[in-house]
Amino acid sequence: MLQLLNIELYKIFKRPRTFIAFGVIAAIIFLIQIALKFGGEEYVGMMMSGLNSTFDAPADQVMNGYFVCFIILNLLLIHVPILVALVAGDMISGEANMGTLRLLVSKPVSRTQLLLVKFTAACIYTFLLLIWVAVLSLFLSMLLFGTNQLFVARGEEVNIISASDILWRYVAAFAFATVGLITVAALSFMLSAFADNSIGPIVATVCVIIVFTILTQMQIPFYDNTIKPYLFTTHMLGWKGFFYVKGEEGVTIERSIGNLPAIIRSGLILTGYAALFLFTAIWYFKRKNILS
Repeated sequence: MLQLLNIELYKIFKRPRTFIAFGVIAAIIFLIQIALKFGGEEYVGMMMSGLNSTFDAPADQVMNGYFVCFIILNLLLIHVPILVALVAGDMISGEANMGTLRLLVSKPVSRTQLLLVKFTAACIYTFLLLIWVAVLSLFLSMLLFGTNQLFVARGEEVNIISASDILWRYVAAFAFATVGLITVAALSFMLSAFADNSIGPIVATVCVIIVFTILTQMQIPFYDNTIKPYLFTTHMLGWKGFFYVKGEEGVTIERSIGNLPAIIRSGLILTGYAALFLFTAIWYFKRKNILS
């Protein structure tokens, strides 16, 4: 099984298009960092203008590596799932398109084992992609902007998190984001099992993400009470919960999380969706008549 996994990882990383995601992420992060390096004070001023008028903090105190990373994650994690779909959507249908799928299933490995290995390889790729995001958005931002307290806008209020209480929150947030991206990978992987070319699963996954994200962002009570609770894109935003903290008399309680049960519930829902997508892919693939 380990040898088969190594083969699948080799297939993924020998394709030039695999590295498109890494290049796109690097370009986006660099552009955001450059913009905030030279225009960060104006951005902080605009952000603070919509908050409580009693809140006042120097822009140079707000603008630091932790704050820049939080901005990047808000802008980037919406689009990373599309990049994950480029690889996950090609895992099975790509083999069918090249005419190698029939040869694969003739090997002395069950179809279930084959799919589990392929899905594991897609998850490893997703994890490495997120590590790349973490290195550039967090550690490079810390190097460029320094560190200080983290100011997180929450409605008309601001959570102020001390520098000593931040790093573990980012570790938890990236871990949660991994679960969300694996859910997307599972969706694209499932669609790949139904197709004989890669374009269909990738485009379908992108369309689902776009539609679900729009519904998630729309502030309409009807959708809030009927559709949003069941969309996996809604729960993918749960990483933000690690930066919403409790306070007493205006002072932040270190190591606190504002609504931990909601984060756990979102994580379980995402895990359930990923398991459902993977089970569906295995169930269908075991019964599929492979002609290519």
